[in-house]
Amino acid sequence: MQFLFDPYRAALAVAAAVQFILFLRWLYRRIRNDELLRVFVEDMALNHLPHLYERLNQLCDQQGITHHDPPPIRWINLNGPRH
Repeated sequence: MQFLFDPYRAALAVAAAVQFILFLRWLYRRIRNDELLRVFVEDMALNHLPHLYERLNQLCDQQGITHHDPPPIRWINLNGPRH
């Protein structure tokens, strides 16, 4: 029974538990940060880029610069189901 209460084993168990908790915290933050970044990029592509292209076309028209139609913006979900 004395073998289970060895102070070195207790210290090792506490250190391992703390490291595991810190790893889980880091993993959660990493996943959450990636999700927020994905949502931000998607929002920029779908909501803001069309307005930017429209304003650039207006500026080109004012300056007399020929311009091409803006490229279509298509969001590719790489995490979605494969077809």
